[in-house]
Amino acid sequence: MDKRFWQTRWQEGKIAFHESVPNRHLVRHFMALSLSSGSRVFVPFCGKTADLDWLLSQGYGVSGIELNQDAVGEVFERLALTPDVARFRGLTRFSGKGIVIWVGDFFELSALDLGSVDAVYDRAALVALPAQMRTKYVRHLQSLCPSVPQLLVSYDYDQGKMEGPPFSLPEEHVRSLYKDIYEIENLASVDIYGPLAERCSGREESWILRPIGQS
Repeated sequence: MDKRFWQTRWQEGKIAFHESVPNRHLVRHFMALSLSSGSRVFVPFCGKTADLDWLLSQGYGVSGIELNQDAVGEVFERLALTPDVARFRGLTRFSGKGIVIWVGDFFELSALDLGSVDAVYDRAALVALPAQMRTKYVRHLQSLCPSVPQLLVSYDYDQGKMEGPPFSLPEEHVRSLYKDIYEIENLASVDIYGPLAERCSGREESWILRPIGQS
């Protein structure tokens, strides 16, 4: 699963993972992170999600990273913002009022690039990666923003009946990846809905991950 795969998906419009309205788990459960107004939220693999608009509307700052530049351009167009654009170490930064999105490879983003964030919202990153890449993702995410809480959205379905992405991420995998870093709480488990429900049946789950010793 490389950069070309995702760029091709965007070019061909195969973006069933995109939701035109804010994700229901985000809206229902984000307050569980107990963030103060003005806190900054990092959204990895953000695409052009309407979740960014929702976070801004709630008074949070937003940082993201996305491989496809056209998707990022659509975000700023939708927000009626003209971005400041700058290049840094092979990445491109689009910034506007309350929002910064980096265009490029997540694994090339550094903590210096990202700056300080107060929480992570992961709806489309971990589930976009096959099992063999997940540990690498978690380690890099921790290097970018250690010791911050996280709202994670995942899917649990029979992987043998459908090719990812999004990939199935059952509870035991969530706990195996994060057990040494976070206290893990399942907030909700509901039937898969939307376009994905046309391809498979299973559960869509949300988790709050609190740094050990900080809850």
